[in-house]
Amino acid sequence: MESHVRKWGNSLALRIPKALAVEAGISEGSRVEIELDGDKLSVRAVRAEGYSLTDLLAGVTPQNRHGEIETGRSVGREVW
Repeated sequence: MESHVRKWGNSLALRIPKALAVEAGISEGSRVEIELDGDKLSVRAVRAEGYSLTDLLAGVTPQNRHGEIETGRSVGREVW
């Protein structure tokens, strides 16, 4: 599929056709990695690492745990 390169400030921008963006899982705001291998330019989506509750809780230690936080008296109809 052919596309056009346009000037964007001091950089160049490449328009990605919607069909390819959908297939690659890329949308506006997606992070991508761009690599150059000789004369070949590759663009691939960067997938966010997933976190599990077990992994997150493994990082909790007595040193980084905090106690209760006082937020003031209740406002409205809260029941404590």
